Amino acid sequence: MPAENLTHPDLIVTGASGRVGRLLARVWEGTGASVVLQRRGPAALTTSLAELHWSPLDGAAPLCNWVTDHGVPRAMLVLAGATPGTGRDLALNRQLAEACLNAAREAGITRLLVASSSAVYGKGRDQPWHESDKAEPTAPYGRAKLELEAACAQARARGLEVCCLRIGNVAGADALLLNAATDAPLTIDRFADGGGPLRSYIGPKSLARVVLALARLPDRLPQVLNIAAPRAVGMADLAHAAKLDWRWQPAPKAAIQRLTLDCSALTKLVPLAETESTAADIVAQWTTCRSAA
Repeated sequence: MPAENLTHPDLIVTGASGRVGRLLARVWEGTGASVVLQRRGPAALTTSLAELHWSPLDGAAPLCNWVTDHGVPRAMLVLAGATPGTGRDLALNRQLAEACLNAAREAGITRLLVASSSAVYGKGRDQPWHESDKAEPTAPYGRAKLELEAACAQARARGLEVCCLRIGNVAGADALLLNAATDAPLTIDRFADGGGPLRSYIGPKSLARVVLALARLPDRLPQVLNIAAPRAVGMADLAHAAKLDWRWQPAPKAAIQRLTLDCSALTKLVPLAETESTAADIVAQWTTCRSAA
């Protein structure tokens, strides 16, 4: 959808060039979704979705100008940030969130969906983590995301509606399925009970639908929301469904077997089918996105 024909979009997405952003764009491509992708430079369009050329750290002017021309969107999705292993300073997560929150406020965008992470919970346990549980991250990335959430709390005090999305593993942006694109051998930890790791996952198609639904909901959103399919999935089941070449290895002492999310609050707002929790469906969603690349 050309930018000049787009008015009052459902969503502006910052950080659209990242792994999750690219997956979502592939889902929305060709669907007529009213979505605008933020890019830092004036690159040629890679999708039919509208683009906004804007670097949040440089100030709000480009966003404000865009909104003046096209109208205020329902919401902004903040994916912009730094992830482990990229060499980027993890403090950018809070800095970019603050820049986006401030710019949104100047532009009149009142609903923000800000990508946090299940990493804020810090450790595994037998029971799924609920949003009301105390977040005690143990790794730098989790601490950086909790700092981001603190910035969101300050923005709420200034009148913005900010929902922190504690996202689990997104199929296609995760270490397991990304291994499929490399020649590196894949090993999965096996624990004393004979099982492997259990994690909360969501497929890119499911995530794209959830995000748009949250942008459109008429009622005020919660301050924090776990984002994943309703039931956790075994890593070995995902590897099998994706037909990956893998083998077991004994789990080291520090390995976490269960790190799962209670997504009952999400499913009350956006119903998800039971099939969206299955390894087969999650992998199928990722495969579809890969073929659309």
